[in-house]
Amino acid sequence: MCKKNKTKQKKIIIITKRTTKPMNTQENSCRIAILHTSNMSQEAVNGVPCRGKVLTLDTMNPNVKRVEYAVRGPIVQRAVQIEKELREGAKKPFTEVIKANIGDAHAMGQKPVTFLRQVLALCSYPELLEDNKFPEDAKKRARRILGACGGQSIGAYSASQGIECVRQDVARYIEKRDGGIPSNPDNIYLSTGASDAIVTMLKLLVCGEGRGRTGVMISIPQYPLYSAALADLGAVQINYYLDEDKCWSLDIKELRRAVTEARQHCNPRVLCIINPGNPTGQVQSRQCIEDVIRFAKEEHLFLMADEVYQDNVYAEGCAFHSFKKVLFEMGPEYSSTVEMASFHSTSKCYMGECGFRGGYMEVINLDPEVKAQLIKLVSVRLCPPVPGQALLDLVVNPPQPDEPSHTTFMKERTAVLAALAEKARLTEQVFNTVPGITCNPVQGAMYTFPRITLPQKAIDKAKEAGQVPDMFYCMRLLEEEGICLVPGSGFGQREGTFHFRMTILPPTEKLKIVLQKIRDFHQRFTQEFS
Repeated sequence: MCKKNKTKQKKIIIITKRTTKPMNTQENSCRIAILHTSNMSQEAVNGVPCRGKVLTLDTMNPNVKRVEYAVRGPIVQRAVQIEKELREGAKKPFTEVIKANIGDAHAMGQKPVTFLRQVLALCSYPELLEDNKFPEDAKKRARRILGACGGQSIGAYSASQGIECVRQDVARYIEKRDGGIPSNPDNIYLSTGASDAIVTMLKLLVCGEGRGRTGVMISIPQYPLYSAALADLGAVQINYYLDEDKCWSLDIKELRRAVTEARQHCNPRVLCIINPGNPTGQVQSRQCIEDVIRFAKEEHLFLMADEVYQDNVYAEGCAFHSFKKVLFEMGPEYSSTVEMASFHSTSKCYMGECGFRGGYMEVINLDPEVKAQLIKLVSVRLCPPVPGQALLDLVVNPPQPDEPSHTTFMKERTAVLAALAEKARLTEQVFNTVPGITCNPVQGAMYTFPRITLPQKAIDKAKEAGQVPDMFYCMRLLEEEGICLVPGSGFGQREGTFHFRMTILPPTEKLKIVLQKIRDFHQRFTQEFS
């Protein structure tokens, strides 16, 4: 409550239980009520106006209120609460919450790759360079990275585009991956994970108002980063649906339908592709990639290729083809005209180093004047985390066959990817034995996105509770079995279908427990609502 400035008010009326008397405003009692004059609420101590908060739900940026990010949404928040309840001694039908909602490899028990952590340790504490427990190739990498840092410390800022020698190594890595197709370090931008680079590129692309507002084509199901970023930027989301009946394949006819319809209300300018797919785990064929590039050229679209799972390919007959490689092999008609940005990260593949937030973006055929604006935009954030840049350098420049760490490195890398491939097969096999669950092969990435058949009574019950049916299903699973998944509605799905996304990252024995719990729950849930 605001008090009147005593220089403006000499007397007010004080009401007590039994008497009324004049009283100076500085006198106070918890037993009285003050009768305010009509303009009193506009005054405060020392005459400063007493107003409401500057920032409220009504006055905040409306775009932010439209942002949703299902991977860390209500179910995850409830999972955290349950973990706290378990620690406090609450009795549950389970003893731990298994968070299979997110692709966080180390949180799921994956061990760090030795060489990566050795070099990072040396960079973080250079005195260890004198320790003979560390192999010479690790020390060599650390000295090179430190030599490129201000004051020879990874605690110093780097150039906003990233440390030059790391960008050079990224360019060499891309050239080797793509069979010798040149990569220019000046086209490489290091980033805070791939997500940061994706949002930065979208910021450059989104413009216009009304029917001229930028439309961005994203796959459905999609990774919620895209829908969240588009909501934040006020862009128009253009959905194109992957074909679940054909292992989540991408159909050019569906792209044409989406872009044609979108032109009635916005200006489609961007096509986003995730390969291998998240959450659907499909790996695109070379022919599909060629078709997408032709489509982008014909429709004059900027192409964004999210390739953070490029090492995570498991299915027989599948292989990763980078969009850049295919683009250049299609000849100058495409390689000199199609504008593209591709993205990679240290968070996935065999590394799983999510917390270091390392990543890069390579831009192709970007207007030189726009590149200057891009450099300005990344400069606002000063630089990506330097430890993440150091880690990225090790990913793109790993131990070579003639170096002492090579054997151990390759053994650990191979073991991680082989285990993921086995868990991908196991997940598909188990889910397809459960009536009411249909699971496509997990060709790549780190997730499965099975379709679940829900009884009508369960759908009706969910609506009564004000929940989407697959959210209702996943919340019940969490409460009864301690398994945290993400409902398919958080990624987008065709009307009338229901799914959930589950990571395949838990250790094999724990994954078997998870799969058994989901099997038992689904059968029990279906029986309850039949």
